[in-house]
Amino acid sequence: MKQINKELTDIETITLSHYNENASAFWSGTKDHDVTQNYAAFLAPFSKNKVLDILDLGCGPGRDVSYFKSLGHKPIGIDGSEVFCNMARQYTNCTILHQKFLSLDLSGLVFDGIFANASLFHVPSQELPRVLNELKAALRPGGILFLSNPRGNDEGWSGQRYGHYMQLETSRVFLEAAGFNIIDHYYRPFGKLLHEQPWLAIVAQANRITEDYTEQ
Repeated sequence: MKQINKELTDIETITLSHYNENASAFWSGTKDHDVTQNYAAFLAPFSKNKVLDILDLGCGPGRDVSYFKSLGHKPIGIDGSEVFCNMARQYTNCTILHQKFLSLDLSGLVFDGIFANASLFHVPSQELPRVLNELKAALRPGGILFLSNPRGNDEGWSGQRYGHYMQLETSRVFLEAAGFNIIDHYYRPFGKLLHEQPWLAIVAQANRITEDYTEQ
Protein backbone atom coordinates (compact mmCIF):
# COMPACT_ATOMS: atom_id res chain seq x y z
CA MET A 1 0.00 0.00 0.00
CA LYS A 2 1.31 3.44 -0.90
CA GLN A 3 2.73 5.50 1.96
CA ILE A 4 0.96 8.86 2.29
CA ASN A 5 2.96 11.88 3.43
CA LYS A 6 2.00 13.83 6.54
CA GLU A 7 0.50 16.78 4.66
CA LEU A 8 -1.93 14.52 2.82
CA THR A 9 -2.69 12.56 5.97
CA ASP A 10 -3.53 15.80 7.76
CA ILE A 11 -5.80 16.92 4.91
CA GLU A 12 -7.74 13.67 5.11
CA THR A 13 -7.82 13.55 8.91
CA ILE A 14 -9.11 17.11 9.33
CA THR A 15 -11.74 16.70 6.61
CA LEU A 16 -13.00 13.41 8.05
CA SER A 17 -13.02 14.86 11.57
CA HIS A 18 -15.37 17.55 10.31
CA TYR A 19 -17.77 14.91 8.98
CA ASN A 20 -17.51 12.77 12.11
CA GLU A 21 -18.30 15.76 14.33
CA ASN A 22 -21.18 16.98 12.16
CA ALA A 23 -22.63 13.65 11.03
CA SER A 24 -26.14 14.16 12.42
CA ALA A 25 -26.45 17.65 10.96
CA PHE A 26 -25.14 16.41 7.61
CA TRP A 27 -27.73 13.63 7.54
CA SER A 28 -30.56 16.01 8.43
CA GLY A 29 -29.45 18.41 5.71
CA THR A 30 -28.96 15.89 2.90
CA LYS A 31 -31.29 12.92 3.42
CA ASP A 32 -34.12 14.57 1.48
CA HIS A 33 -32.03 16.08 -1.34
CA ASP A 34 -33.49 15.34 -4.76
CA VAL A 35 -30.72 13.53 -6.63
CA THR A 36 -33.00 11.57 -8.98
CA GLN A 37 -31.25 13.18 -11.95
CA ASN A 38 -27.96 11.72 -10.76
CA TYR A 39 -29.46 8.28 -10.17
CA ALA A 40 -30.97 8.26 -13.66
CA ALA A 41 -27.75 9.39 -15.34
CA PHE A 42 -25.69 6.75 -13.52
CA LEU A 43 -28.08 3.90 -14.34
CA ALA A 44 -28.84 4.96 -17.94
CA PRO A 45 -25.93 3.09 -19.60
CA PHE A 46 -26.97 -0.27 -18.09
CA SER A 47 -29.57 -2.74 -19.31
CA LYS A 48 -32.81 -2.10 -17.43
CA ASN A 49 -33.18 -5.64 -16.07
CA LYS A 50 -29.56 -6.13 -15.01
CA VAL A 51 -28.87 -6.51 -11.29
CA LEU A 52 -25.82 -4.35 -10.64
CA ASP A 53 -22.90 -4.63 -8.26
CA ILE A 54 -22.52 -0.99 -7.20
CA LEU A 55 -19.93 0.76 -5.05
CA ASP A 56 -21.19 3.96 -3.45
CA LEU A 57 -17.94 5.87 -2.93
CA GLY A 58 -18.34 8.29 -0.04
CA CYS A 59 -21.68 6.81 0.93
CA GLY A 60 -22.18 9.03 3.98
CA PRO A 61 -25.08 7.85 6.17
CA GLY A 62 -26.41 5.60 3.40
CA ARG A 63 -29.07 7.50 1.47
CA ASP A 64 -27.91 6.37 -1.97
CA VAL A 65 -27.04 2.83 -0.88
CA SER A 66 -30.62 2.51 0.37
CA TYR A 67 -32.00 3.75 -2.95
CA PHE A 68 -29.99 1.32 -5.08
CA LYS A 69 -30.96 -1.52 -2.74
CA SER A 70 -34.64 -0.59 -3.15
CA LEU A 71 -34.26 -1.12 -6.92
CA GLY A 72 -32.97 -4.65 -6.41
CA HIS A 73 -29.30 -3.94 -7.00
CA LYS A 74 -26.42 -5.08 -4.78
CA PRO A 75 -24.79 -1.93 -3.41
CA ILE A 76 -21.81 -1.70 -1.11
CA GLY A 77 -20.96 1.57 0.60
CA ILE A 78 -17.56 2.94 1.46
CA ASP A 79 -16.63 5.98 3.52
CA GLY A 80 -13.67 7.34 5.46
CA SER A 81 -15.89 8.59 8.29
CA GLU A 82 -16.39 5.91 10.93
CA VAL A 83 -19.51 7.66 12.18
CA PHE A 84 -21.03 7.70 8.70
CA CYS A 85 -20.20 4.01 8.25
CA ASN A 86 -22.01 3.08 11.44
CA MET A 87 -25.02 5.19 10.45
CA ALA A 88 -25.11 3.65 6.97
CA ARG A 89 -24.93 0.09 8.28
CA GLN A 90 -27.84 0.73 10.60
CA TYR A 91 -29.88 2.52 7.92
CA THR A 92 -29.33 0.09 5.03
CA ASN A 93 -28.32 -3.30 6.46
CA CYS A 94 -25.81 -3.43 3.61
CA THR A 95 -22.06 -3.99 3.60
CA ILE A 96 -20.34 -0.69 4.39
CA LEU A 97 -16.55 -0.52 4.21
CA HIS A 98 -14.62 1.89 6.41
CA GLN A 99 -11.80 2.98 4.08
CA LYS A 100 -10.16 6.31 3.46
CA PHE A 101 -9.89 7.48 -0.14
CA LEU A 102 -6.12 7.85 0.04
CA SER A 103 -5.69 4.24 1.20
CA LEU A 104 -8.37 2.30 -0.66
CA ASP A 105 -8.16 -1.49 -0.63
CA LEU A 106 -10.58 -2.69 -3.32
CA SER A 107 -10.75 -6.00 -5.15
CA GLY A 108 -10.32 -5.89 -8.92
CA LEU A 109 -13.06 -6.25 -11.54
CA VAL A 110 -15.91 -6.61 -9.04
CA PHE A 111 -18.21 -3.65 -9.69
CA ASP A 112 -20.45 -2.78 -12.62
CA GLY A 113 -20.63 0.83 -11.50
CA ILE A 114 -19.18 3.27 -8.98
CA PHE A 115 -21.40 6.11 -7.75
CA ALA A 116 -19.28 8.98 -6.37
CA ASN A 117 -21.77 11.69 -5.46
CA ALA A 118 -20.11 14.74 -3.86
CA SER A 119 -17.07 12.80 -2.72
CA LEU A 120 -14.12 12.71 -5.12
CA PHE A 121 -13.53 16.47 -4.89
CA HIS A 122 -12.03 15.81 -1.46
CA VAL A 123 -9.09 13.97 -3.09
CA PRO A 124 -6.07 16.30 -3.50
CA SER A 125 -5.04 16.77 -7.12
CA GLN A 126 -1.67 15.07 -6.69
CA GLU A 127 -3.40 11.87 -5.51
CA LEU A 128 -6.39 11.94 -7.87
CA PRO A 129 -4.67 10.04 -10.74
CA ARG A 130 -3.81 7.15 -8.43
CA VAL A 131 -7.30 7.04 -6.88
CA LEU A 132 -8.96 7.08 -10.31
CA ASN A 133 -6.70 4.24 -11.46
CA GLU A 134 -7.69 2.23 -8.38
CA LEU A 135 -11.38 2.84 -9.10
CA LYS A 136 -10.96 1.77 -12.71
CA ALA A 137 -9.23 -1.42 -11.58
CA ALA A 138 -12.22 -2.20 -9.34
CA LEU A 139 -14.64 -1.89 -12.27
CA ARG A 140 -15.45 -4.63 -14.74
CA PRO A 141 -14.54 -3.79 -18.35
CA GLY A 142 -16.87 -1.10 -19.65
CA GLY A 143 -17.99 -0.24 -16.12
CA ILE A 144 -19.45 3.15 -15.24
CA LEU A 145 -18.08 5.83 -12.92
CA PHE A 146 -20.49 8.60 -11.95
CA LEU A 147 -19.12 11.68 -10.22
CA SER A 148 -20.79 14.89 -9.13
CA ASN A 149 -18.65 17.62 -7.62
CA PRO A 150 -18.75 21.37 -7.02
CA ARG A 151 -17.01 22.95 -9.99
CA GLY A 152 -14.34 25.62 -10.11
CA ASN A 153 -10.66 26.31 -10.68
CA ASP A 154 -9.31 26.10 -7.18
CA GLU A 155 -7.89 23.75 -4.58
CA GLY A 156 -7.61 24.21 -0.85
CA TRP A 157 -9.51 24.57 2.40
CA SER A 158 -13.12 25.62 2.84
CA GLY A 159 -13.46 25.76 6.59
CA GLN A 160 -12.46 22.32 7.88
CA ARG A 161 -12.95 20.57 4.54
CA TYR A 162 -10.39 20.27 1.77
CA GLY A 163 -11.58 20.44 -1.82
CA HIS A 164 -10.21 20.20 -5.35
CA TYR A 165 -12.59 22.02 -7.70
CA MET A 166 -12.44 21.38 -11.45
CA GLN A 167 -14.29 22.37 -14.58
CA LEU A 168 -15.24 19.89 -17.28
CA GLU A 169 -12.07 20.01 -19.36
CA THR A 170 -9.75 19.56 -16.38
CA SER A 171 -11.92 16.67 -15.20
CA ARG A 172 -11.67 15.16 -18.66
CA VAL A 173 -7.86 15.25 -18.56
CA PHE A 174 -7.75 13.34 -15.26
CA LEU A 175 -10.40 10.82 -16.33
CA GLU A 176 -8.91 10.06 -19.73
CA ALA A 177 -5.46 9.61 -18.23
CA ALA A 178 -6.96 6.95 -15.95
CA GLY A 179 -8.66 5.15 -18.82
CA PHE A 180 -12.17 6.62 -18.72
CA ASN A 181 -14.21 8.20 -21.50
CA ILE A 182 -16.84 10.79 -20.63
CA ILE A 183 -20.17 9.71 -22.14
CA ASP A 184 -22.42 12.31 -20.52
CA HIS A 185 -22.23 15.43 -18.37
CA TYR A 186 -24.55 18.13 -17.06
CA TYR A 187 -24.72 20.91 -14.51
CA ARG A 188 -26.91 21.13 -11.40
CA PRO A 189 -29.36 22.20 -10.07
CA PHE A 190 -31.48 21.31 -13.09
CA GLY A 191 -33.34 24.17 -14.80
CA LYS A 192 -31.08 26.99 -13.57
CA LEU A 193 -28.84 29.33 -15.55
CA LEU A 194 -25.26 28.09 -15.84
CA HIS A 195 -23.89 30.60 -13.35
CA GLU A 196 -26.47 29.30 -10.85
CA GLN A 197 -25.36 25.68 -11.34
CA PRO A 198 -22.34 25.11 -9.08
CA TRP A 199 -22.31 21.33 -9.53
CA LEU A 200 -20.81 19.38 -12.42
CA ALA A 201 -21.99 15.79 -12.93
CA ILE A 202 -20.09 13.39 -15.18
CA VAL A 203 -20.82 9.88 -16.41
CA ALA A 204 -17.64 8.12 -17.55
CA GLN A 205 -17.06 4.64 -18.90
CA ALA A 206 -13.96 2.55 -18.27
CA ASN A 207 -12.16 1.64 -21.46
CA ARG A 208 -12.59 -2.02 -22.33
CA ILE A 209 -9.42 -4.10 -22.23
CA THR A 210 -8.42 -5.17 -25.72
CA GLU A 211 -5.61 -7.42 -26.83
CA ASP A 212 -3.61 -7.17 -30.01
CA TYR A 213 -3.50 -10.51 -31.79
CA THR A 214 -1.59 -9.19 -34.83
CA GLU A 215 1.11 -11.60 -35.96
CA GLN A 216 4.59 -10.42 -35.18
